[in-house]
Amino acid sequence: MLEVPPGDVVLTHEGADLQHERPAWRLHMVSHVMSGLSEALEGQNPFPARDAYEGRFLETAWGALYFATSAMVPVSAERTALRLQAVLRFWEPLKGARYLFKTLGAPFTLEELMGATCDWAMDAWCPGGETSARERLTTAAERMARATREDCIEAILRQMPHALTFARNLKHRDVVADPAFQRERLAVLSPPAFERVSGACTSDLLALLYSWDRQSGRK
Repeated sequence: MLEVPPGDVVLTHEGADLQHERPAWRLHMVSHVMSGLSEALEGQNPFPARDAYEGRFLETAWGALYFATSAMVPVSAERTALRLQAVLRFWEPLKGARYLFKTLGAPFTLEELMGATCDWAMDAWCPGGETSARERLTTAAERMARATREDCIEAILRQMPHALTFARNLKHRDVVADPAFQRERLAVLSPPAFERVSGACTSDLLALLYSWDRQSGRK
């Protein structure tokens, strides 16, 4: 893999890539590879191949950064721990570049990029912003790696108020926003279903809230 010279800008999200014809460092193009893997398998289960690709790519600096910042599903606590630990291993070579994420403007430092893309992980697993993003991510990854189901439930409940700020048109907001209701519903999720949301990623929690809202309406 090519080395990005210090100070060069890396496009980490398609939203910041407005001039496709110009040469540039494009981290977000990894998503095209993942889509291609699914298409190439022609209806077969793509996840074993995608998991193997991710595992191998986490051994590279740019692969580690992509999977940590993209929050590509599944985003379990265990998988997120592996992604964050991979980025932390490559922190020194990665911090020399600058990064554009979603919108144009002043490029982010690595610290700022991780703060913008992994704030949910830090808030759920290492609440309190008095230390650097690198230190909080280190703590969050360590906690995720050894988390029990109850640890994951507590992290999810810490992050639920934030997820609710993005939930629109909930018909039973008072019900699904109740922490006691949330804890009860989380407790009865099947192991595979719980694993998918165990990292407390905001998008996964939003999906849960909308599902619970629909189920409440059928009672």
